[in-house]
Amino acid sequence: MSAVLAIDQGTTGSTALIISKQGEVLGRAYSEFTQHYPQPGWVEHDAEEIWQVSLRVMVEALADSGLGMGELVAIGITNQRETTVIWDRQTGKPVYRAIVWQSRQSASVCEELRAQGQEPFFRERTGLVLDAYFSGTKIRWILDQNPALQRRAECGELAFGTIDSWLLWNLTGGSTAAGAVHLTEPTNASRTLLYNIDEHDWDPDLCRLLNVPVCMLPAVQPSSGVFGETVSLDGIPAGVPIAGMAGDQQAALYGQGCWHAGQAKNTYGTGCFLLMNMGRKRPFSEHGLITTICCDANGQPAYALEGSVFIAGAAIQWLRDELGLISDAGESEALALQLDGNDGVYLVPAFAGLGAPHWDMDARGAILGLTRGTGRAHIVRAALESIAFQTRDIVEAMNKDSGIELTELKVDGGAARNNFLMQFQADVLGVSVDRPILVETTAAGSAFLAGLAVGFWSSPDELKGVRKNERCFEPEMEPLYSDALYNEWLACVARISTSSGSGR
Repeated sequence: MSAVLAIDQGTTGSTALIISKQGEVLGRAYSEFTQHYPQPGWVEHDAEEIWQVSLRVMVEALADSGLGMGELVAIGITNQRETTVIWDRQTGKPVYRAIVWQSRQSASVCEELRAQGQEPFFRERTGLVLDAYFSGTKIRWILDQNPALQRRAECGELAFGTIDSWLLWNLTGGSTAAGAVHLTEPTNASRTLLYNIDEHDWDPDLCRLLNVPVCMLPAVQPSSGVFGETVSLDGIPAGVPIAGMAGDQQAALYGQGCWHAGQAKNTYGTGCFLLMNMGRKRPFSEHGLITTICCDANGQPAYALEGSVFIAGAAIQWLRDELGLISDAGESEALALQLDGNDGVYLVPAFAGLGAPHWDMDARGAILGLTRGTGRAHIVRAALESIAFQTRDIVEAMNKDSGIELTELKVDGGAARNNFLMQFQADVLGVSVDRPILVETTAAGSAFLAGLAVGFWSSPDELKGVRKNERCFEPEMEPLYSDALYNEWLACVARISTSSGSGR
């Protein structure tokens, strides 16, 4: 028996899966880690804790699988994107906590650059909006905390990486003296505001604008290929190739088999991330989406359009933790099905502003359409429906930007298990919604990329049979009715939008 280990390093925890040649999960382990909120709007992680937790779940998953030490053929890494780590090359110790993708602490850096009129330049070179979401401004913020850090960075003493690079560094030795490898790949590099997605390399002009020394950036190589080999670790054998890396959403796109232009997936997690593969030709969004790098069938760079919903599954957590309307997320489906319709009740969950395609950071959430007859089931159903409506917002923009009418949406993530939500999503979009047996396609994607690189799977054609469909939801609602519901949603969004929303 032989298998691939996938480490999925997420925002709240690390998951390790052992995946067989047939795509079966032979072993699994998960652990959360500490979230730090030093100020309102700031989110930080302890990068060393992330490494220790990730190593532990990798060892536990291997033990759970019963796999022998010589039967692990490769490791794939997928990660929370944009989260930023800077560390000392000699000691391997971070110089500051990791700044998480959600954190807004570098917003002032964005505002300064925007005031200088630099946003169009960043958009042209990177495909991204100038936002604290992305890594480059986080690097700038960390270096600004201590003048000595800038000098050390310019001297080559410090290394920057997103979490993929940080895990690779530690798996391959953890210090320069131990021969640790400092690499990344295009899907993560394209999320930094420093990577030119036309030239496929770090952009010296962007680095200059953010005052980020190029010498602290990792080299970039394709997502499928050997990045390095493990050193001997407690429970992990030496010499195992780390052979696939990709940011979580692009890994999910690959794991879903969306390798060609026009194929799309949506991941339903804390937020929603909808990506459409656009092939070799770079698209330009005029409707509030971003352009990013994804993988083609062979793990080589291709382009994608992406739209991000900030609050999706987090709205269900809000119902549970803050309102106490449900005791666990699984209750939401049964409650929603108690009603024949939404009775005009809508939740716009703009708890952290509105993401794509609105980009209104100052919008705040609201429940609209309340009457004396509104009950618990209405609020729960409205939360689930809001996830589907926000997804349609992105699909409408994506159809316009791509010139491709979406005909099928592949889905994954925890909330994709909710049958009510998936059926309502199919109804609101008017397209088929395809759910696989293994909804952890983020981990599967990184495993596929790694296994393909070492010949564990001989070709993308062999991988097609590994992803297995569990259920396909077909539209059942009359289009006129679903359009009426969606138009009501748009009216509700307009009610809570602010005049200061950028509309980018």
